[in-house]
Amino acid sequence: MKTFGAPRQPLTRQDFLEAVLRLEPRIAAFDCDGTLWSGDAGERFFDWEIKQSIVPAGIGQAMRARYIEYKAGNVTEDEMCGEMVTMHKGMTEDVMMTAASNFMEHAFPGHIFPEMQELVGRLQENDCDVWAVSSSNEWVIRAGMKQFGIVEDHILATKVELENGVITDRLACIPSGAGKPKVLREVVKKEIDAAFGNSRWDADMLAMAHHGFAINPNPDLEVTARQHGWTIYFPDGTRE
Repeated sequence: MKTFGAPRQPLTRQDFLEAVLRLEPRIAAFDCDGTLWSGDAGERFFDWEIKQSIVPAGIGQAMRARYIEYKAGNVTEDEMCGEMVTMHKGMTEDVMMTAASNFMEHAFPGHIFPEMQELVGRLQENDCDVWAVSSSNEWVIRAGMKQFGIVEDHILATKVELENGVITDRLACIPSGAGKPKVLREVVKKEIDAAFGNSRWDADMLAMAHHGFAINPNPDLEVTARQHGWTIYFPDGTRE
């Protein structure tokens, strides 16, 4: 795949923006947690909603135990992402959207990377089709994307089927790892010009794009990015 390349010296904010915009991408895909903002909104929301009793205490206790198993490597990434959504079976989507909006506005300790917000806005101004792709639950990502102007039908996140607005336990989508390029191919049905991610779970998405960008990458993705020649950029304040 064509890439801009990973320079030896860290890119400045302006250099990064110009490097992307110069490509004039028509379709771009962005991971969210760690890429558009610092921190993992899905993981934080999971902890917050249990503390806030959004879900019944018994479910919360069982899911905390399940999460410990996930961290120990006994539960897969896809399984955990899926269960963090299906645990809401029987609740209404309206309740979850209200909770997610409240969380993102008042309780999420992460912060948006200003240059990423600017980039998304400038791409949209240039008629680029911008997509958000995340393994976090759809409600949190929809709430977060309001600050980026990414509309709901361009959000691909972990979601379940609904019945009359009520959440079921039937998973509809888990965009994690290889699931990210899979859902992009199924929904967008066009080649991705530029893709942006921060972890190994984004590597497949970056590999499918004409231009891969490792944003605030975890050490494992940084190694992969250098091997593939993907552009590496650390937003202001993320690296000493």
